[in-house]
Amino acid sequence: MSAPLVVSIPHRLGREEAVHRLKNGLGRAAASIPVMQVEEERWSGDSLAFRIRALGQIASGRVDVADDHVKVEVVLPWLLQRFAEVAQATIRKRGQLLLTRDEGK
Repeated sequence: MSAPLVVSIPHRLGREEAVHRLKNGLGRAAASIPVMQVEEERWSGDSLAFRIRALGQIASGRVDVADDHVKVEVVLPWLLQRFAEVAQATIRKRGQLLLTRDEGK
């Protein structure tokens, strides 16, 4: 098993608002990536366990929300590891959009 891909995304929202934005925005963010489908999304407090399918492969991960950052860990199957840098950049960009844009926009 490979080491997880880890992305830390800073924010200034506080834990409660960050969780709220992630719960409301993750589905839309995932839907905007055509090669990816969310197979499972399970929240437990401030943590999310998820499983996604991309290019016929399953990846699993965890999102932990803290007061000042969100930590995303994803374990990619070996066939998707070649896309790790792209995945890391995409997670960071989409996460920053969810956590920094104005709620009403």
